[in-house]
Amino acid sequence: MSDAPKAVVLLSGGLDSMVAAGLAKQAGYNVHALTVDYNQRHRVELAAAARIVQVMELAAHVVLPLDLRQFGGSALTSDIAVPKAGVGDDIPITYVPARNMIFLSLAMGWAEALGARDIFIGVNALDYSGYPDCRPEFISSFVATANLATKAGVEGHGVTIHTPLQHWGKARIAQEAAALGLDPGISWSCYDPTPAGIACGTCDSCRLRRKGFADAGLTDPTPYAA
Repeated sequence: MSDAPKAVVLLSGGLDSMVAAGLAKQAGYNVHALTVDYNQRHRVELAAAARIVQVMELAAHVVLPLDLRQFGGSALTSDIAVPKAGVGDDIPITYVPARNMIFLSLAMGWAEALGARDIFIGVNALDYSGYPDCRPEFISSFVATANLATKAGVEGHGVTIHTPLQHWGKARIAQEAAALGLDPGISWSCYDPTPAGIACGTCDSCRLRRKGFADAGLTDPTPYAA
């Protein structure tokens, strides 16, 4: 696949990003995975990202350190309790300030260096925790800015940001993982793993994942503490 077009995929280690990488590979791209180690409390997802890269035989994997605990402002980057009461209507404390904007900027930088014109991100706006940087409006706005701010964009080789999961719920995402032949057991979703590294089962991310598999009529292979 050396002559295949290159794509940068933001790979957190979660189910959504794994499916996004699978779709990019299925579409014929030479997939370069970017994982950001932002000193998140659920650092076990970094190991999941490495597993996904190995099992899917992706072309390259960069794990980029960026300590967002220096900023804080989120239960994922500060000593704030991860909420366990279920998904509400407000933007939750697990929102990391500007995370997807920061991550897409990094992906844009690597894509330009690689000569890649495609970026994949596994955001979805239907079955999520209320994060503003998962919305279609944000993605289209970022594309416009990126193509104004880069040499490639100015020279007419602008980037396309693919959001294949944008309008899917977790059930559809779980079904797509099965259709692609991916093992969801190697992905990681929990925001608040136990000291033994077991998914808590009650944070927003665990709840959405469990409900998605149940709604899809599929078995979630993740062991949960609760």
